[in-house]
Amino acid sequence: MSGNSDQATFWSTEAGRNWVTFRHALDAVMAPVLDLVLNHADLQPGETVIDIGCGTGASTLRAAETVGPSGAVHGYDISPVMLDLAAQRTADLDNVTLTEADAQDHTFAKGAADALISRFGVMFFADPTAAFANLAHALRPGGRMVMAAWGPAAQNPWFMDPARVARERLGTPPKVDRTLPGPFAFEDADRVTRLLSAAGLDVTVTPVDLRLGALATLDDLAEQSCNIGPAVGIMRDFDATDADRKAIRAGIAEAFSAYDTQSGVRVPARINLITARV
Repeated sequence: MSGNSDQATFWSTEAGRNWVTFRHALDAVMAPVLDLVLNHADLQPGETVIDIGCGTGASTLRAAETVGPSGAVHGYDISPVMLDLAAQRTADLDNVTLTEADAQDHTFAKGAADALISRFGVMFFADPTAAFANLAHALRPGGRMVMAAWGPAAQNPWFMDPARVARERLGTPPKVDRTLPGPFAFEDADRVTRLLSAAGLDVTVTPVDLRLGALATLDDLAEQSCNIGPAVGIMRDFDATDADRKAIRAGIAEAFSAYDTQSGVRVPARINLITARV
């Protein structure tokens, strides 16, 4: 049994199914973050790449296109539900392999990869230092890691606005330790630096402010937020009624109206760009 079995269960049930359902919208919202990772990774034709937390395959596809048929991309995720979709999306690519595994304790081929990428896939390890020490073994000497994690929660309204609206309607759930596996486990840049340095990596964490990709309407984003993110957990904890959900959905749309533009809803975000060398 994986040391991260709680996360495996979470991403293999409702959360994973919802990510599959909203895949097109989520790919659009997260596109600027994936661009950030790939621009800094500077993948080259013929390279071998590891994609951690590959999810439904958007990052794996982009990496495979970049390294070309002479390269290879190996995607890893703990969610079979999401990997099923990733397999469908990459079925025609001979340079892609997908593996259901917890990268913290998976046995990688030693020194076989040139680069490791991750778009929001590294914040869920039960033991981050052990996980990154394991991942380091998979890279050749001088190999590079380029990863995106959410920065401080207060600077990420994509999470915090729906959570606030749900709390105002239903009440405040118990506080959680955000250093535990979860979306904000890597929000503290100094903590991330300590954890990865202890794994033997030469690491730099750079805060980056950007706008998430556009969804066409406020209704689209509000509906997504009622199925993915912190509002979902609050509604579950408080046994929200249909009326509660309707009110929360309307409140989220109103909150996100501050970010509505002529090209769609563009929510600001603070991303921790994590780069490391073996």
